[in-house]
Amino acid sequence: MSETSVVEAVNEALSHVNDPEIRRPITELGMVDSLALEGRTLAVKILLTVAGCPMRDTLQRDVEAAARSVDGVDEVALEFGVMSEEQRKNLQTQLRGPGQAEPVIPFNLPESRTRVFAIASGKGGVGKSSLTVNIAAAMAQKGLSVGVADADIYGHSIPRMLGVEGAPTQVEDMIMPPQAHGMKVISIGMFTPGNTAVVWRGPMLHRALQQFLADVYWGDLDVLLLDLPPGTGDIAISVAQLLPTAELVVVTTPQQAAAEVAERAGAIVTQTHQKLAGVVENMSWMELPDGSHVEPFGSGGGKTVAAALTRDVGADVPLLGQIPLDPRLREGGDSGIPLVISDPDAEASRAIRAIADQLAVRKVSLAGKPLGLNPV
Repeated sequence: MSETSVVEAVNEALSHVNDPEIRRPITELGMVDSLALEGRTLAVKILLTVAGCPMRDTLQRDVEAAARSVDGVDEVALEFGVMSEEQRKNLQTQLRGPGQAEPVIPFNLPESRTRVFAIASGKGGVGKSSLTVNIAAAMAQKGLSVGVADADIYGHSIPRMLGVEGAPTQVEDMIMPPQAHGMKVISIGMFTPGNTAVVWRGPMLHRALQQFLADVYWGDLDVLLLDLPPGTGDIAISVAQLLPTAELVVVTTPQQAAAEVAERAGAIVTQTHQKLAGVVENMSWMELPDGSHVEPFGSGGGKTVAAALTRDVGADVPLLGQIPLDPRLREGGDSGIPLVISDPDAEASRAIRAIADQLAVRKVSLAGKPLGLNPV
């Protein structure tokens, strides 16, 4: 092969290398600055979005592997540079689209096909965050593109539960979220040092949530899950304002006292005019070593909430599923590996996947699409 042919073949090979954060080809993003062949050694320069890119090692491995796959290349001399301010601005405009240089919430656009689920509860301690990460992981296992936003600003726990260790990368005023188990994740915990408490009033909470939705580059998600704080406070109201099409999933336990509180959390939709996707009952029973079941928190709470909300909103609110009490759900939250990943055959994992199957239906927008109708 001639030198020109080899360089063209390398460029084609690099078009199949995705930026680890943006998940689009590096050739499309303008990250391949130069290619030159010297004998059988390829000199390639890749421009990083920012200096100290956390995914540099992954990018280096993928670029070198792609280049060496081309006949005529034995060695790769890889050099990294950094995009100029103008190049980063061009990238930002390219990712957001023409005419959208200013941040907008992409999930509100008519062409958005992302389903947004806000996971809510009336009180803490019902396992809402554990279910959020496990439902998200179950959806990702189905091949869907999933994002998780930790909207519980005061009690953020999603980074630990998903084992996220990297920090977001900023490109101009756009934030590239870290990824874990194939999901994009953002949390206020990624911006605060150590275990620092967040002491904010309502307007600051609203602005943080707005940034999570508009400034973060989520890409083309199938599903976005928001882990809400318990109750019907500022964040729940902000979600209704910022994401009017978000669907609520209410988590409760079988205990009647918890069910009454959960009903109040779900009934917020009568004022915000959102849709209720359904109710999940967690900690429904525990399996004993002899195979029998015990119900430490009573029974019937999930059905009670679903029936009450159906009556309150005047539309069917289904009980999506009942999750048994399994200590490994807690252990998975501490280790950063959701139970549906570590033990997909566990009874709780199967119940969670059944819930994910009901929720994971991608919307298809008809905006701008011909319907094949002809006037008579």
